[in-house]
Amino acid sequence: MSATTTDAPASVDESRPTNTGPTPGKPRKSRNPSARQMTWNAWLFLLVPGVLFVVFMALPIVIALVLSLTDYAIVGDFEWLGIQNYLDIAVDPFFWIALRNTAYYTVLYVPAGLVVALGTALLLNRRHRAVRLFRTLFYIPVVASTVATATIWFWMLNPQNGLLNVALSWFGIDGPAWLYESQWAMIAIVMMSVWAGFGANMIIFLGGLQGVPGELYEAARLDGANAWQQFRYVTLPSLTRTTFLVSTLLIIGAFQVFDQAYVLTKGGPGNSTVTMVYYIYNKGFGALEMGYASALSFVLFLIILVFSLLNAKLNNRKGV
Repeated sequence: MSATTTDAPASVDESRPTNTGPTPGKPRKSRNPSARQMTWNAWLFLLVPGVLFVVFMALPIVIALVLSLTDYAIVGDFEWLGIQNYLDIAVDPFFWIALRNTAYYTVLYVPAGLVVALGTALLLNRRHRAVRLFRTLFYIPVVASTVATATIWFWMLNPQNGLLNVALSWFGIDGPAWLYESQWAMIAIVMMSVWAGFGANMIIFLGGLQGVPGELYEAARLDGANAWQQFRYVTLPSLTRTTFLVSTLLIIGAFQVFDQAYVLTKGGPGNSTVTMVYYIYNKGFGALEMGYASALSFVLFLIILVFSLLNAKLNNRKGV
């Protein structure tokens, strides 16, 4: 009987590569076939706000800068003046009156806005059912139109039967003619502006207050700190960044004040409430001196920039 033989296993060619991965030197295909589509979608989403920014922000700024170097007056031809408009601003007496009035408004408005907004936020920084209602009520003037707000304050500041003067008469004080006396008109505008805008800053301060760790107050109480000491050594240092934000917003808003003076006093009495923006409006749409008004706008921009940087520098020294 012949011996049974078995077939030998097929020999393996060791020179043949057995790796099934991608061949070196060839680009590896993306595992996510929609990556390119996602990239195009991202650029599309960026394109829309980019176009809006160019059309409604960058392009008007460039046009205004060019107009500020001309005597453009809407009608007729315009002449290239170079920096003559800016030289005229330096010797314009009404510009300095408007700048002085705006600075006076800023000095009154910014501290008052900070104190009222922070004080209201401290009162509403508690857990109570009525707190939400008061937050909503205090925020309503922010979204109300300036004309409606000015109508309310025009009645409240009436020298004969206005609510404010009636309240002062209860204490034997004869209230002034708020909107008709030069020394009181700007103060009346400041009161209206603070009342109309403190709700937004109150919300910002509330966010800052709710971010203060409760352990800090507990440690302060254990050390025997009273309410004022807790506010001074815990609350205020914790709100440094929030205060910087609110103060910067108030400074920018103060230098841009216009509608309050336009609706309440029309710049009077005796030009005591003519602000920078009000003067720019009169030059641009009243006298049709668009070139000069554009130059005034850039001067106002530089003033706001300088004061914002000064505010940032002062807060940086405090550790913001």
